[in-house]
Amino acid sequence: MPEVESVQRKTQTAKEIANYIGVHVDTIYTMVRQKQIPHLKVRRRILFNRETIDAWMRDQESKSLEAM
Repeated sequence: MPEVESVQRKTQTAKEIANYIGVHVDTIYTMVRQKQIPHLKVRRRILFNRETIDAWMRDQESKSLEAM
């Protein structure tokens, strides 16, 4: 019997991203409304690309270090 490749999702939900970066899910939705965090919409769903969030966090960290 051939092995079946598992399909890994490229996106995460607001709840998953909130857990990943350590904030409340309401904070994520507020940031989405204020266009402060990269996201995409598929119909009514708000999704996040983990690689994009990682790059965004690195950028945020760099900006905060420059402001010091």
